[in-house]
Amino acid sequence: MSKAKPFIKWVGGKGQLIEQLDAQLPADFGNWENVTYIEPFVGGGAMLFYMLQRYPNIQHAVINDVNADLTTCYRTVKDNPEELIASLQDIQDAYNALQTEEARKEFFLAARDRYNEKNLDPIENTTKFFFLNRTCFNGLYRVNKKGFFNVPFGKYIHPQICDPMTIRKDSELLQRVEILTGDFEATFQYAHGNTLFYFDPPYRPLSDTSSFNDYTKEPFNDDAQIRLKEYCDRINEAGYKFMLSNSDCKGKNEADNFFDVLYEAYQVERVWASRSINANPRKRGKLTEILVHNYEDIKATYNGKGLQ
Repeated sequence: MSKAKPFIKWVGGKGQLIEQLDAQLPADFGNWENVTYIEPFVGGGAMLFYMLQRYPNIQHAVINDVNADLTTCYRTVKDNPEELIASLQDIQDAYNALQTEEARKEFFLAARDRYNEKNLDPIENTTKFFFLNRTCFNGLYRVNKKGFFNVPFGKYIHPQICDPMTIRKDSELLQRVEILTGDFEATFQYAHGNTLFYFDPPYRPLSDTSSFNDYTKEPFNDDAQIRLKEYCDRINEAGYKFMLSNSDCKGKNEADNFFDVLYEAYQVERVWASRSINANPRKRGKLTEILVHNYEDIKATYNGKGLQ
């Protein structure tokens, strides 16, 4: 039986870390009743789709992202799956019928220009988002300072742009999800009772050239990381639980204690994660990431090459 899974490729997606993240959940999470699950930076949604399928006690979920085009995708998949499937099938058929790389590139650039007009209805906007995600270089989502998508052509010959089964499964799960667009702090009002927040913010760059958090035209700098930590304090004081992922600065520079100092009041773990987004294959590979949470008892100790 097929499962719901992310409908787009997303830099920093959590698919490969799911088991480690699950092991770091509160020890009794499966026994919580009437759970509210909140993701203020939903991104590709790997954790969201996993949690909704793994934990039926999640009665209500709230997702948010500052990227309005991304949240439009989630709403379209949720509310209009069949219209979206038909539209995606049309663009896939048109693209795959092209015989030369030059023709495919021309088609790609025309679609990118149309997407950047920013005046499309939700079905067309989501169709173009999916198409560009499947046909651009490395499946990146990157925008310039004006907010225009600027990733170059990816040279894929027959990419799968339309995946009806995934869209229908995702749509089914999203029926119990509220979708917000805006700043992460706006999610606080949705917390009540047994609430777990999972934060997967734009990662702090490990070097000046490794920055990849250009999902929106507004940068997520150290001031934003500090504001996020203060938001975690607010969640903690209200009695809710949170888990947060980020890059491990110490893995690159032993003297960089930014997160260890920032989150010294909480539990900070390190997990291994593969990075495959670097343009230089030799710079891909395994790095540590940090996981922060405000509870001591976790579900399990991860037995792979995960927790240290």
